[in-house]
Amino acid sequence: MARTSARAKAAKDATTAEAADTPQPNGPGAAATTAQALGSLLKSARDIMRKDKGLNGDLDRLPLLTWIMFLKFLDDLEQQREEESALAGKKFKAAIEEPYRWRDWAADLQGVTGDELLSFVNAEEAKRPDGKKGPGLFAYLRTLSSSNGDNRRDVIATVFKGVDNRMKSGYLLRDIINKVAHIHFTSTDELHTLGALYESMLREMRDAAGDSGEFYTPRPVVRFMVEVTDPRLGETVLDPASGTGGFLVEAYNHLEKQVKTVADRKRLQTDTLSGCEPKSLPYLLCQMNLLLHGLDAPQIDPDNALRFKLSEIGEKERVDVILTNPPFGGEEEKGIQANFPEDRQTAETALLFLQLIMRRLKRHQRSAMRPARAAVVVPNGTLFGEGVCARIKEELLKDFNLHTIVRLPNGVFSPYTPIPTNILFFDRSSQTTDVWYYEHPLPEGRKNYTKTQPLQFDEFQTCMAWWNDRHENAQAWRVSAKDLLETGCNLDRKNPRATVAFEHLPPEQLADDVLRKELRIAELMREMKAALEASA
Repeated sequence: MARTSARAKAAKDATTAEAADTPQPNGPGAAATTAQALGSLLKSARDIMRKDKGLNGDLDRLPLLTWIMFLKFLDDLEQQREEESALAGKKFKAAIEEPYRWRDWAADLQGVTGDELLSFVNAEEAKRPDGKKGPGLFAYLRTLSSSNGDNRRDVIATVFKGVDNRMKSGYLLRDIINKVAHIHFTSTDELHTLGALYESMLREMRDAAGDSGEFYTPRPVVRFMVEVTDPRLGETVLDPASGTGGFLVEAYNHLEKQVKTVADRKRLQTDTLSGCEPKSLPYLLCQMNLLLHGLDAPQIDPDNALRFKLSEIGEKERVDVILTNPPFGGEEEKGIQANFPEDRQTAETALLFLQLIMRRLKRHQRSAMRPARAAVVVPNGTLFGEGVCARIKEELLKDFNLHTIVRLPNGVFSPYTPIPTNILFFDRSSQTTDVWYYEHPLPEGRKNYTKTQPLQFDEFQTCMAWWNDRHENAQAWRVSAKDLLETGCNLDRKNPRATVAFEHLPPEQLADDVLRKELRIAELMREMKAALEASA
């Protein structure tokens, strides 16, 4: 016990000394933290986490830092709303009650620490900050439920059902909490800076994730898709495979520039953006990413977007704009496949999402608005696929206007997947007459993109200039829908002006061509198996 007390005293002394050189946490007269100081603060927090034996790499560190920031952000927001309610003479109901609010257990720099802190955070039952016994912090947060149409409690419960505290040292955890205590989440300038810093950390987490790189779509691709799709204030925007929220963040930034009145701001905050993310880690990261970029109450569905029967999705569930990079290469269970028409059922996740996206676009054009439209990242296999895939593409050509396919070059998603990708742009204005193809070129002298030399947004400027002034050139060509339908809906059309010989392609692209054929064989085998089972 004496040793524990000595360690606690040493930790407190160190915290006190460090606090003397650190901006003070929120309170009356608290100074706004500079961008440089914020960057330094987050770096210090991550350096502290590296000392803990329970955390292995950025895949553990970023989620831990995120849930701590989430609770501090929420408490700052709650205090601000409480003050606003008091001024307006209205009753305020907190999402988190005493003694589980940040201010009750975390705000005091010399507050609970060590094993007592770990017990309060992790245990089902623990000594609370008010001295009484009760549910631990996570146990309490996971049982919250909303009422009166306010979904904040449901969001908090969903976030913490998928979160665990993996830190082994309560003293190091207290040090991180003290770092986060100095962030002012009610400062617009700080939020802007934090948003950029957080995105940088997400990229680093993607780099550490390896095959979990699905969480992150390169920002230049996201920004390009948002810019040319051009969502307008008054339209609804959906990403049914939100990941960490990149598309929704970029759409929010795009729409925020259009805000002119208080009513515009309210519409953007409450009635514009929605998403879906069933995995607990990206769900948490998505919530934090959107909060840091200014969206007060992100509307992210924590369940599988494919869980609804396709035929039962009506106009009420439809939206104006869909921007997404759905997962590909995965397989969905039979129960999910049964939600789709019998002749369109497949285990391939990307094809199920494509059908969902087509179904969820509004059918009736609003007055003075453009038609409902979508921008969707798909693998090459979707372009040349036959069978179920061809039937889906036939519907896309006949019932939608598939006006553009942007073919991305090798390595855009490198090193997380070698599979070449494309962006489909389609809307509900009419059936397709012609499909424009645009082959995005690699920079001169480059054979592919890499992790250290990634795609830059400026490289899309030529395509964006071409977008509203279309003509055939070295990168752009046009194919009639009639031609595509007559050839089995094979959308994998090569650039007729391309001069790159097969033998000069990068080895990974040659390997991908082989993989593509293997995937096609696997698809045919699945269809043959399904046909045999049906006839048995």
